[in-house]
Amino acid sequence: MKNIYTGIELGTNSIKIVVLEKNDDQYHVLASVSTASSGIKNGQVVEMKSAIACVKEAIKEVSDMLGIKITKVVACVPPTDCKMDIVVGSSDVLYTECVSGEDISNAINDALRGQNFDEYELVTATPISFKLDEQENIKDPKGMKGEVLETRVVISTLPKEGLYRILEVLKLSGVEAVDIAFSSTGDYYTIKNDRYDDVVGAIINIGETSTNISVFNKGIQIKHSIIPIGSYNVDKDISYVFKIHNNDARKLKETFAVSMSSYADNNDIVEVKDKNCEKKVISQVGISKIVEARLREILKFAKNEIKNLTNREIRYIIITGGLSEIAGFSYLIEEEFGNLAKVCNISTMGIRHNKYSSALGIVKYFDDKLSLRGKSYNMLNKEDIESLISTGQKLTNNDNIISKVFGHFFDN
Repeated sequence: MKNIYTGIELGTNSIKIVVLEKNDDQYHVLASVSTASSGIKNGQVVEMKSAIACVKEAIKEVSDMLGIKITKVVACVPPTDCKMDIVVGSSDVLYTECVSGEDISNAINDALRGQNFDEYELVTATPISFKLDEQENIKDPKGMKGEVLETRVVISTLPKEGLYRILEVLKLSGVEAVDIAFSSTGDYYTIKNDRYDDVVGAIINIGETSTNISVFNKGIQIKHSIIPIGSYNVDKDISYVFKIHNNDARKLKETFAVSMSSYADNNDIVEVKDKNCEKKVISQVGISKIVEARLREILKFAKNEIKNLTNREIRYIIITGGLSEIAGFSYLIEEEFGNLAKVCNISTMGIRHNKYSSALGIVKYFDDKLSLRGKSYNMLNKEDIESLISTGQKLTNNDNIISKVFGHFFDN
């Protein structure tokens, strides 16, 4: 069976959208776009009209690629100010005493009952493990026989105001968020494998204006921290030293500089015009020294944050985000972290760039969530196609948004 999913991330510098087809447990890219964003900072909406215009443009571009309008998405939200807790729930196994997806949903639902979400809103409810009668530490109990199913669940919440603004932007842009999850969850599912699912590790995502550090225990996020330094700071450094415009600095960073000056070629030079329209000659060694200094600062801060977040043994560190694509970055992180750290390597054809790690992984997370509950969902079904002539629906109230987002999974 084929399933079509769309993931979207609202970033400070760009809107990323990935449309994937899953067929026989393989993901294939149907379309992907990365368009300029405005009105968004650190994943938070700071100016509604600008953000809506940018999301509309990104949706239009990816829809034009496919020839059909995208109307449903899984959305990344920033883990800023998130809270996490562990709750317990249980449910009697229905019908033939053989655990079904419905039984799993009922147990998770039971864990959520009575939780106070006055100022915070539920983002994810991730089962740690299940217990079926006397059998413990079960990852997926579907098909097993028993009478009572119990589960321990990590629930993650965010302040309502910021979350609602993101959902409102999506709704007013003509798309419905059928589910949401942290961008860091997307990053994990992009690199997820059996080994990482059994140990403690960290993911560092170097964004435009900030760097997110997330600690995962057996595939579940348990800690998070933000460093207010990112790719934009590298641009500013280059711009300040060479007195060139920020756009030129960014282009040189992405196409000319390398992450370690010892690997740069002193004979390799480029000519640009500075802010006074005068010719400026920049060597690869010169610009790479500036880039390297800032990158080392970011990595040292991140290393300290990981130590502050947990005293458990870290078995892996994955670094992602657009800045991790800079030439020679893997050599730099090896110097800073040793063999423990690696640069994210997206092998999915069509989106082989780390700026897509959150949007790509959020789709895989969504599919995994569906699979555990024994459900199937297609974002481009017959009803979607029939509604393509619609210009989008007006937002009525925030409660309707949240009920739509979570109703599909928890049968509320």
